[in-house]
Amino acid sequence: MEVKYRERKNTNSMKWDGTKARFSEADLFPLWVADMDFEVPKCVKEELAAYVEQGTFGYYLPPEEYSSAFINWEKNYHKYEVQKEWIRFAPGVVQGFNWMVQTLTKPGDHVLITPPVYFPFEKAIVNNQRKLVESILRRTETSYELDFADFEQKIIDKQVKLFIFCSPHNPVGKVWKREELVKILDICKKHQVYVLSDEIHQDLILKGNEQIASATVGDYDDILVTLTSATKTFNLAGCQNSFLIIPKEEIRNKYDEFTKEIAMDGGNAFGYIAVRSAYENGRSWLEELLKIIEKNYEVMKKILTEAYPDIWLSDLQGTYLSWIDLGAYVKPEEMVDFIQNKCKLAVNFGSWFGGNDSGSCIRVNLATKEENIIKAANIIVEQLKIKNI
Repeated sequence: MEVKYRERKNTNSMKWDGTKARFSEADLFPLWVADMDFEVPKCVKEELAAYVEQGTFGYYLPPEEYSSAFINWEKNYHKYEVQKEWIRFAPGVVQGFNWMVQTLTKPGDHVLITPPVYFPFEKAIVNNQRKLVESILRRTETSYELDFADFEQKIIDKQVKLFIFCSPHNPVGKVWKREELVKILDICKKHQVYVLSDEIHQDLILKGNEQIASATVGDYDDILVTLTSATKTFNLAGCQNSFLIIPKEEIRNKYDEFTKEIAMDGGNAFGYIAVRSAYENGRSWLEELLKIIEKNYEVMKKILTEAYPDIWLSDLQGTYLSWIDLGAYVKPEEMVDFIQNKCKLAVNFGSWFGGNDSGSCIRVNLATKEENIIKAANIIVEQLKIKNI
């Protein structure tokens, strides 16, 4: 199944047409928002076209095949035996973890994250009047690791009620090992801390790494909710469809009560159809995509480090997002000017994600054609040379 590049400028793409709104400049080359410049699998386009052709778009009843496609995907590719009654809906994972923060905690409760991490986690805490607690990841030679002693002490000292976990970890591209997952969840279970495991990038795993569903490493049903979606895997963010897996009936009931209050009990037909089709018939497309992402990462790394060996890239184990530290050559306070004004690139700046030394980092979206990655990497190299480095 062929992965096809699509020019997205002037298609109301947030990434390509929204740079002025986000960066106050319209002429930046976009490598920021985490979606792809690739068409969805052919099977998805065909099924959506057939739905459009039938011409009626009234209230939609999701078929049994929708949930069974997801259940089969989780079983076949993540060894997670999900029961249908555990599944709940949210239009997106971000909405899902915001709603779960409101469901499982009260204003003033402490909620923990592990920066540098996806910045909507912090917003979900602060915007919902919860108190932010951070256990900052430690950088290793090639990646990052959790400081387990600090993690547990923060939980104890702050009486943390909830931990929002990122697996694989965005932005650093880390795929957590089984023993790490067990240790994290054991600490949380010991201290009765709920865990929201954001596994939206679960299918985007590279270089022989193994993504392990948090729910499969032990008995953590009393504290654990898994959030995932087909949106990152198959470029379906505009279809607004995601899953919450809630094995614990008491937590499900709380979530159901919350969604009644906000009158949210389902999504749109296009999302249900796209997701079912992708999970049923999109695997070969995904396998081809992963090869493209891996090649783009290697190309980016080669161009940057051959010219400037002290540029550091976190090992890309999962996601299609490259975390790049330019700190050996560009000071954190110069980063926006260098990347945005000199290189004319739109990226996610490391400072957005928190953590130590993130100000010297950028997050680059690799889900585009190789020529775009080559272009961006060469621009950075050229501008470093102009900087007389």
